[in-house]
Amino acid sequence: MISFAQSREKFVISAKAGGINAVTGQASVHLKGESDWQQLMITDDLDAGDRVRTAYDGRVEILLNPGSYLRVGGNSEVELSNNSLANLEVRLLRGTAIVEATGADGLELNINISTPHTKLAIVRHGLYRVNVVPGDATELIVRKGRVILSDSHTKVKGGNKVIFNATNVSVAKLTKEEKKVKDREEVDVWSKERAEALAKANRRISDRMISSAFTSIAGPHLFGGSPFGYWFYNSRLGCYTFLPNGYGWVSPYGSWYSTAVYYYPGNSYSSGSRNGSSGGGVSTNPSGGNSGGSSGGTYRPAPPPSSSPSAGGFGNGGGMRPQPASPRQGSQSSPVPRKSLETTPY
Repeated sequence: MISFAQSREKFVISAKAGGINAVTGQASVHLKGESDWQQLMITDDLDAGDRVRTAYDGRVEILLNPGSYLRVGGNSEVELSNNSLANLEVRLLRGTAIVEATGADGLELNINISTPHTKLAIVRHGLYRVNVVPGDATELIVRKGRVILSDSHTKVKGGNKVIFNATNVSVAKLTKEEKKVKDREEVDVWSKERAEALAKANRRISDRMISSAFTSIAGPHLFGGSPFGYWFYNSRLGCYTFLPNGYGWVSPYGSWYSTAVYYYPGNSYSSGSRNGSSGGGVSTNPSGGNSGGSSGGTYRPAPPPSSSPSAGGFGNGGGMRPQPASPRQGSQSSPVPRKSLETTPY
């Protein structure tokens, strides 16, 4: 595990999974290869094989791939089995976890979740809850989105519940009462509050903050991460929020991520204002040569959509719905992660 206690503000932009983004109540961490548990800190980053557990009053938010969050409830234990963005996997050993996967229409995710009873892949942006009773059963609730079950390759869409035990798998529609539970359960209420806070943190990212962040790091660090966007550290609020590549990203709870950046293929990295003009930025060749190299590109704040966002979403001015920028292209770009568990079209 790597702790950024003194340097999270220095490493403003990240595409890594495993960052601890919120801790309330009692929570502890067990590092892979260590024998003892220790107190979990808000400045911790998890590596593959590290475990987190919570007491009755504990709540923990863990960053997954940029735009997706894992929120662990009380009396729970979870392991980050694989922290690579291409094959991300989280193992819930006991308790409750909620996955909020922010996204845009048509984009594919690859978040693998395993429990003692099953393994599944989250492949669409949405809202998911997993409950594990050790030695008994696993309950999956898909409120929004889509999941692929690894054993049967069954596709489970939003509005359904799946129960897994040692001998049986059952799928059923959520009842009216089950749909209302998310407004009463403590961990569900907390998850919604966190989602709203993080979307607000995104809206409070200024052009100056974006310019400063992208000009303070070398070019190669911008490549090789998620094609969807980045984790952006908002020092004013003391947490990472999602900074997407292009407009069109919305939380399944309904809040828009209206501050975004676009990648322009070209020869340099620079900051720029929202109208596309060059700001007081930097021109750096990621290959280490002069600015005439051909493998770089330009990051700038995205131009505003035709319909301006408001607190409740985009206005009703008749503008087109904003669309996400295409994943960046070029010799150093990364492809969209493939779904490791899906074998049938959907």
